[in-house]
Amino acid sequence: MLFVFIYFVLFFENALGETIFLGDSSLQINLVDELKKGNFLIGLKQYLGGKNKKRLSHQNLLFESDETFLDVTSANGILHKSKKVKIVWNKIPLENPLIIERQVLGPFASFESAKKKANLLNLEGLNPLIVYPDNWELWLPKEVRLAKKYKFKLQKIKYESEVTPFLSNEFTHQKLEGVISISSAKNIRINNVLYGNNFYLVKDSYGTWSLIQKLTFDKYLEGVLPHEIGANSPMEALKAQAVIARTWAFYNSDRFKNDRYHLCITTQCQVYKPSLNPNKNIKNAIKKTSGLILTFNNKPINAFYHASNGGIMGLSSESWQMSDYPYFQSKLDLINSDNTGIILPFRNEFQIENFIENKKINFLGDNHYLFRWEKKLSSAIINDLLIKNKILNQEKKIIDIKVFDRGMSGRVTKLAISIQNTSKPIVLIKDDIRRYLNFLPSNLFIIDKLNDNLWIFNGGGFGHGVGLSQSGAIEMANLGFNYDEILSHYYSKTKIKNIKDLSE
Repeated sequence: MLFVFIYFVLFFENALGETIFLGDSSLQINLVDELKKGNFLIGLKQYLGGKNKKRLSHQNLLFESDETFLDVTSANGILHKSKKVKIVWNKIPLENPLIIERQVLGPFASFESAKKKANLLNLEGLNPLIVYPDNWELWLPKEVRLAKKYKFKLQKIKYESEVTPFLSNEFTHQKLEGVISISSAKNIRINNVLYGNNFYLVKDSYGTWSLIQKLTFDKYLEGVLPHEIGANSPMEALKAQAVIARTWAFYNSDRFKNDRYHLCITTQCQVYKPSLNPNKNIKNAIKKTSGLILTFNNKPINAFYHASNGGIMGLSSESWQMSDYPYFQSKLDLINSDNTGIILPFRNEFQIENFIENKKINFLGDNHYLFRWEKKLSSAIINDLLIKNKILNQEKKIIDIKVFDRGMSGRVTKLAISIQNTSKPIVLIKDDIRRYLNFLPSNLFIIDKLNDNLWIFNGGGFGHGVGLSQSGAIEMANLGFNYDEILSHYYSKTKIKNIKDLSE
């Protein structure tokens, strides 16, 4: 809403820069509308202004364009044009300290596990927020009355200052507020890295700020595919990856809705890096599958994928605290699984051991460097990991490490670590296993105790094992299978559809 009066103050930067005050420009971000327009909002840089332990000056942002002007618009009415824009961070003392109290549950090992718990709480009318300050957590207001069974903890944070962005140059130092837009007709360099041309700075849920990039679906994929499957993969594997990466992003576009963007750029989402000159094959794979997603019952699927499944596909309930989806099945990763002599599901440790040690069957993707692996770990290293993750508060003797439970594919779903002079073992469940014992490439493993201080883990695969195995998809493509056949192999009873054709 514009003020009744408009006033102008001009600043010149080498006779090129110009700043205008126009009152409240009412910039808004609507995540649903952006999806309908075919755009993803990606959190390029999180926690600006405080969390990442750097001095504020080390978090400054320099936006540059050699060809055209940059346009900066702030919610407090500032409009600025220049070929170079520097945004710095200042801590402004608060006249009265701000105290925030909330109830917190977590951390969770993954968004999937946090969402599963949130859905259960939603059924009871609690409706927690899913947030990611350091790890995935659930937040509820302090005022919500909870029984002890919910295990929320009261968190109290005192803010004596607020971190605020300023537009800074030799002529001016102007406070920016609200949603801040930085855009240009041409691509922009940010701290000497060339990105796209449309960005926002937005305050997050943690008192810091996020730098957000707006990208079309396909431009986003150009920055994902090289880092998820590799530009040298065969064309049909690239096309399969393009479809599932687009599907996964669309299905999971609510991950960071509380911070006003869709997805991050790390392994918590899909790895993304700007790619302004994509490999020709990457570009062709995206173009040939543009708009296509994988569906079940006319809805986008939760298109999990990973590097290597170790020869057997897993169920989603084996990896996360969540229900199974009908399009994931536990089966051997073979073109023809007849006459293998392997009976599923595995019933005992002997069957699992035989499977992991089997060298006669050529599973899809068995050339992956972690298709089979071995890890020797001392009790001291495992102790350190448990202390680092606050499972133990001091070093204690590990008596035993045992598998308590496995899923349909043989993946470990409960791992018990017995500690000397402790009546109950430490029990790690599903995604917590690899979160805390991060030396494990997957949850498909067996354990041998070599002596009181040394353990050996033999396993297979890299990743959670659910959905498409990238190494398997690459081998299928090399064998002559089309991308739709690859997708049908890993996602049962699904159909490929154009996202525009789906009913709302």
